[in-house]
Amino acid sequence: MQSVGLCRVYIVNKIVLRMSSTKLTYEDAIHKLNLLQSNIATIKQIRKDIKAGQENTNLKDMKNYLMRTGVTMPMLDQLSVIHVAGTKGKGSTSAMCESILRAHGFRTGFYSSPHLVVVRERIRLDGRMLSKSQFAEYFHQVYDALYESKTVEGDMPKYFSFLTVLAFNVFLKEKVDVAIIEVGIGGIVDYTNILRKVPIVGITSLGLDHTSILGNTLPEIAAAKAGIMKPDCEAYTMQQPPEAVAVLRSVASNVQCCLTTIPEFHTYKFQNGYKISIELEAYRINASLAIQLSHAWMRKARHTINNINNQEYSDMTNNYTDSDNKCILVDTLTKETVIGLKDCNWPGRYQVIKTDHVKFFLDGAHTKESMAICVKWFEENNRDHTKVLIFSATGDRDATLLLKPLADIDFQDVYFVIPKAHKEVTDKNDNYSMLEQRELLLKCDNHAMTWKLLNKLSKVTIQECVSDVLQCINKKSNVSVLITGSLHLVGAALSIIDPNLSEDV
Repeated sequence: MQSVGLCRVYIVNKIVLRMSSTKLTYEDAIHKLNLLQSNIATIKQIRKDIKAGQENTNLKDMKNYLMRTGVTMPMLDQLSVIHVAGTKGKGSTSAMCESILRAHGFRTGFYSSPHLVVVRERIRLDGRMLSKSQFAEYFHQVYDALYESKTVEGDMPKYFSFLTVLAFNVFLKEKVDVAIIEVGIGGIVDYTNILRKVPIVGITSLGLDHTSILGNTLPEIAAAKAGIMKPDCEAYTMQQPPEAVAVLRSVASNVQCCLTTIPEFHTYKFQNGYKISIELEAYRINASLAIQLSHAWMRKARHTINNINNQEYSDMTNNYTDSDNKCILVDTLTKETVIGLKDCNWPGRYQVIKTDHVKFFLDGAHTKESMAICVKWFEENNRDHTKVLIFSATGDRDATLLLKPLADIDFQDVYFVIPKAHKEVTDKNDNYSMLEQRELLLKCDNHAMTWKLLNKLSKVTIQECVSDVLQCINKKSNVSVLITGSLHLVGAALSIIDPNLSEDV
């Protein structure tokens, strides 16, 4: 017999009667969500479809799931969206974009992935993740609607697709002014691309990632990311390699939308003395894209939302354009925009946390390009300290490409670890994984073997969880620790180093 908190379902003459003696909890929601795993299975299915030349059904499935929760496509069309894709920086760009719009007084929704500590981080209202009670209430509404409408056993969305359905339901019911939606993987067949009417699109820096799904060349990856462009949208991107730019421009032309390359951050002017300085080049690029996306949305929305100051745009914009389009670029930043950039909190990316004896550097770099930036950032801030590396790579990523730039750093100790906080993790935990321990340890073994070929000087240790690694490190002093290779790893580390993060992000 099921214990308190779980619903009982009785079928009498084909009529389903749902009885519940107590309100379902957040822990119940996490338990059910984790049983919908795994994203790995979804990715494997996409690869299988590609290999067999079969049509990918992600968007067809998503339409079905939404309909079963009462969300029709015309209803979804009413959600005003900024859609962001790219290989690196899309999370940071989206977070800054959301913060800027919130500073201008708009009610925002924000959907991102993955989460660092708790799954509620993925769905935010007005800059704050859903509370446990909010998440539980919305989760069970959506889950029950899907469960009770399934036609065959197992006819339920997987982890990421369920959360996407949940996010759209939340944003529509909460009547947000704007939803900033970060793409999961790729773009064209990503579950978030069920959106048909998107006024503003952003494409961040492109590079090789998820090659088994998106393609082995930059043009193939650019085509996948550009798949989120919609007719009559305004699309913005940063400087990209020529072969990627050609594809982005071709797609923009085909769907009849404008595509604009953003200016460099140092070219912006500031109003009323409010200024901001950003040291890291990667953040400056992402900030510039966030500025253009947020202001483009405000400009487009000014006819339908009363609190947008029309005069602001005649003062703040000029009409210089790329040669092939007519999208307007903002060149002057208001007080609200500067405040939005300053107030943006996006943990796990170029983050530094100091304790009594250890200085932690955390960055979820998981591509060749982002790892190069991470290495430069770490080296510039560590001249004298003893250096330690904690590393993990997930999915199908080529660990050799990630480890090569790290091998040039004189790490005294290197830890390859399963990306979870503690050894014992149940299916009621936000960071539960169905992957077997043996499979995860095999990855660590392979990473260690690769490292030894690249760098024979470091002491190499394999650990089953991050807490074991941190216990070893806490015995040292005057140490700088780089934690990188996976956002899952960074999240596991943050849950121990900064246990209050789950209430702050």
